[in-house]
Amino acid sequence: MASRCAHLDLVLTDTPNRAGCEEYLAMGDGWVHLRLCRTCGHVGCRDSSRNKHATKHFRSSHHPIVTSLEPGEIWTWCYADEVAMELD
Repeated sequence: MASRCAHLDLVLTDTPNRAGCEEYLAMGDGWVHLRLCRTCGHVGCRDSSRNKHATKHFRSSHHPIVTSLEPGEIWTWCYADEVAMELD
């Protein structure tokens, strides 16, 4: 595990594409806790949701950095480096 994230150059947005998990919205289903891809704005659900859409998005897109969209949570995670951080 790295001590620092080496992918901060891939942080390109802080604007979500949708108001909920994109895949669950398409299916008409609910989600648990949202994550924002900081490269493309994709919104996915966390790993405790049935389909783990945020992690699936990382695996298919290789966009490594997500930020929690939950109220009161200010953390960001880099999947590639397994590093938690706070972004300004």
